[in-house]
Amino acid sequence: MFDLKGKVVVVTGSSRGIGRAIAEVFARQGARVVVSSRTAEACTPVAEAIRNAGGDALVVPCHIGKKQDLRQLVDKTIETWGRIDVLVCNAAINPVYGPMSDLTDEAFDKIMGTNVRSTWQLCEMVLPGMAANGGGAVVILSSIAGLRGNAVIGAYGMSKAAEAALARNLAVEWGPKNIRVNALAPGLVKTDFARALWEDPERLARAENQTPLRRIGTPEDIAGVALFLATDASAYVTGQTIVADGGEVIR
Repeated sequence: MFDLKGKVVVVTGSSRGIGRAIAEVFARQGARVVVSSRTAEACTPVAEAIRNAGGDALVVPCHIGKKQDLRQLVDKTIETWGRIDVLVCNAAINPVYGPMSDLTDEAFDKIMGTNVRSTWQLCEMVLPGMAANGGGAVVILSSIAGLRGNAVIGAYGMSKAAEAALARNLAVEWGPKNIRVNALAPGLVKTDFARALWEDPERLARAENQTPLRRIGTPEDIAGVALFLATDASAYVTGQTIVADGGEVIR
């Protein structure tokens, strides 16, 4: 049920962190993986690691905030492997850390444009081809910041709530074409993206204490859930936001 042999998977933001873990776990399950982030130099070590482990990987650099880069990502994948069976929208930005009152118009537009608009654009490019091929799966990385209020990453949380809503809407529209679309909402994970949170001993201790599992997540923790959502193991799951946070939001 977790087999991806022969499937073509595109993972944005897969040069490090959660995206890299997803790319590597999917490759171990037989997927042909497109590794993508802003530069080819950042992606190449990931692709080489996948190939050295016996997998198949293609590097396609892409700045998700640029529509032409998204188009190139899709076109290069189709040109090389003929199809896209699974799309993982993982890349995102959070350039602002502080209260909403300090947020500028430019920062708001950048966050919403990069995190929400680009995800919608990429899905609109990929899903028609998926439908023509008989179906597929989309996993959109949201966040628990999109499920509750936050005093320091409010705009990021808004964008992640919007991505979860996007997953629901796309699930309704594309379900009849055998395409499943789900959101995955991690809690605090030990990545470079969240370094400011887990490198602070006080914040780390507080996060661990308020999480029933008494630890923060690892990229592999999230990759396992993404694998579930991308495979037949979740064949009857669509339009959902699956939370992977060690139980933090149930407190």
